[in-house]
Amino acid sequence: MSALSEQYIREIKLRRERVASFDRYPFSLAAVRNMQSLPLHPAVTFIVGENGSGKSTLLEAIAVAWGFNPEGGSKNFNFQTRASHSVLHQSLTLVKGIRRPKDGYFLRAESFFNVATDIERMDAEPGGPPIINSYGGRSLHEQSHGESFFALLLNRLFGHGLYILDEPEAALSPTRQLAMLTRMHQLVESRSQFIIATHSPILMAYPNAWLYQISTSGLSRIEYRETEHYIVAKRFLNDPAGQLEKLLG
Repeated sequence: MSALSEQYIREIKLRRERVASFDRYPFSLAAVRNMQSLPLHPAVTFIVGENGSGKSTLLEAIAVAWGFNPEGGSKNFNFQTRASHSVLHQSLTLVKGIRRPKDGYFLRAESFFNVATDIERMDAEPGGPPIINSYGGRSLHEQSHGESFFALLLNRLFGHGLYILDEPEAALSPTRQLAMLTRMHQLVESRSQFIIATHSPILMAYPNAWLYQISTSGLSRIEYRETEHYIVAKRFLNDPAGQLEKLLG
């Protein structure tokens, strides 16, 4: 039996017949406008692109179509601080594999504060063990953004899971991004699947991952060393003085 048949989500399909107009948001976005289907890697799939290209909107729609809260968390979270998610999920079909995950999480770097607040709200209610125990036992609000996210990564994600992460590097130093690669690999070896939107050339170097880059013509598979993120970072780090001279005159 192939790994592709065993993964949790095999493919994302856009039901184009359900779209009234591709001139309206979010269907006008480069990531969506020309989309037919998006096959996913059994372990790690990255979606990369410029700000405003639609990668976070697409990731959010995949997460909501799976049943996650639009602002993040597991399927048990149902809070809403602001109704800002798009209707894109209504036009997506998730082609699932034969396995079902035992765990799952949707991380949005921009709204993880709201998740931490909802954990404290639920833990203040009577009944059951504290939810914060699954995050290391220390209030996420008493930690830095990076510390709280890493507590999630190390303690809350336990494998055999579907994990959708939107720009996780926003909270992490380069050293912590390297540590995240190690933790990701542990979870992949525990039969987990990741879908990640990122700008980080460190994270997207994960071996054998599939990378989709969003251009004006839509989503297309690309090799790591062909990504703009890798090219720009390598060019700058190889000659920072020369690059700064070009930029600053």
